[in-house]
Amino acid sequence: MQETQENLYKEVDIRRNKIDTLKQEGINPYAEKFECTHSLLQARELPEGTKVSVAGRMVARRIFGKFMFFKLSDAFAKLQISMSVNEVDLETYKWFKDNVDLADYVGVTGELYVTQTGELTVKALEYKLLSKAMLPLPEKFHGLTDIEARYRQRYLDVITNEESNKVLIGRSKMVAFIRDYLQKHDFIEVETPILQGAVCGASAKPFFTHHNALDKECNLRIAPEVYLKQVVAGGVPRVFEVAKCFRNEGMDASHLQEFTQVEWYASYWNFEDNIKFYSNFVRELVTYMLGKPEIIVRGQAFDLTPEFKRVNYVETINSILGFDFLAYEDVEKLKDKVVATKMFEEGEVRDLKTCGAVIDYVYKRKMRPDIIEPTILFNYPACLVPLARRSDKNPKTIEMFQFLINGEELCKAYSELVDPIIQRETLEEQAKAKAAGDEEAMDIDEDFLLAMEHGMPPMSGLGMGIDRLLVMLYNQPSIRDVVWFPIMK
Repeated sequence: MQETQENLYKEVDIRRNKIDTLKQEGINPYAEKFECTHSLLQARELPEGTKVSVAGRMVARRIFGKFMFFKLSDAFAKLQISMSVNEVDLETYKWFKDNVDLADYVGVTGELYVTQTGELTVKALEYKLLSKAMLPLPEKFHGLTDIEARYRQRYLDVITNEESNKVLIGRSKMVAFIRDYLQKHDFIEVETPILQGAVCGASAKPFFTHHNALDKECNLRIAPEVYLKQVVAGGVPRVFEVAKCFRNEGMDASHLQEFTQVEWYASYWNFEDNIKFYSNFVRELVTYMLGKPEIIVRGQAFDLTPEFKRVNYVETINSILGFDFLAYEDVEKLKDKVVATKMFEEGEVRDLKTCGAVIDYVYKRKMRPDIIEPTILFNYPACLVPLARRSDKNPKTIEMFQFLINGEELCKAYSELVDPIIQRETLEEQAKAKAAGDEEAMDIDEDFLLAMEHGMPPMSGLGMGIDRLLVMLYNQPSIRDVVWFPIMK
């Protein structure tokens, strides 16, 4: 390790000396620009004999006396370049060999041809050093092996790790697909505030900050829901947002405090309409991203073409517990009843503040981990989501579904509550829970209630985490592997 570090120091000194020497000679090693005729990817599609000007980072080089091959690279392609004293004079060739190093950015003008080994190559006629790297790239065959270094220095990770590059470029492709798909189905994209004056839209512990100009406390958005519904109230029938959200909660392989989700809302839909729409959406998305409507979970392939399996949440939890949990509205009595099943120790549920928190704990421990195949989970207890519409058949349940694969919740959707009287009651219950110590309870958002009092159409909305879906699509070990710059300690 010490020898490796010493070699790195020597390499840095050599590169720094080269930079200083070039500047003393009146050569700026950091060019203003370079006129490219094609990207590396575009150049790879052109026929032999085409003249091109291309640029990229030099990531490999082989020198054979007065002839060399080197490769230029960016996130989308690599392209081989050849340089010979037959095309450039000896002094120019030697200057390149001595002054340009791996990791430097180089511009090349030349002509495309195919080598004897069949590789498309640019025969360099001119070149320009564009930017000198002071530090070398990680070792070619191992790349960044330290996990933390991969996350902190993502720019190096994507250069040396093809899988990371594929995933993070895939992220951009997926967001573009989502926007295109929704817009084709008449959804309008809007932006809602990240700095908000009330904690509402999801059950989560928020981040807080102080707004100096207004001298008021604000919270970072935990979800765009209440604002998107106000847009619908303003007459936009279908609306969506690709939203950065922030929740001051635990960090694990499935959760980050800063994450990206898509939420959409459609007037005159109920949750069944959203099930149909989402099912078609996810099939088309997976086909676009992976080439076919199939996903691999724990080594098993699941075809997404058939109708998804459906599981009734309330019925399944009742079966697990052996009693009807909806009959209990007092949280202490419900906790006693749950502990009496002997599936949980008293200490596991003692600090849970609400009936919803108790049931959610049971679900996450005893039900969710066993849902492996693509599944629509529906018919949830009303105590879990204060913004969802109560069922006409049973007001203790809500018209809600989630889509799960491998124990991971990939979306949440429900028929929206648009009755302002019931909505105020549910938010007042949330306020009581917050006063009792529930840090994830919502505030009473008076602006939202005012909009609802002016009238909102029947609608159904859906929220979907982009990060978690990418983890599933690319079979990544952690949500941090699908984010360009995850927050680190």
